[in-house]
Amino acid sequence: MYIDFTNLNKACPKNSFPLPSINRLIDTSFDNNFMSFMDAFFGYNQISIALKDQEKTTFVTREGATYQRLVNKIFKKIDSVKC
Repeated sequence: MYIDFTNLNKACPKNSFPLPSINRLIDTSFDNNFMSFMDAFFGYNQISIALKDQEKTTFVTREGATYQRLVNKIFKKIDSVKC
């Protein structure tokens, strides 16, 4: 048995959040006085899904586009933070 999500997938916005290249990370961190790493691994699993939309979800992927979109939005106005 399977569920065909073709129409649902067509209706959903496409998100793409590739990892930044190592060169970009080094260039943006150069000449900073402080650097830190935020381990946000478990944050990805804390984004709520409306009850009415939960039946439309089928599996979790490691890409986490929804989570990355949220992180980008939260830190957007802080110039020194690179996501």
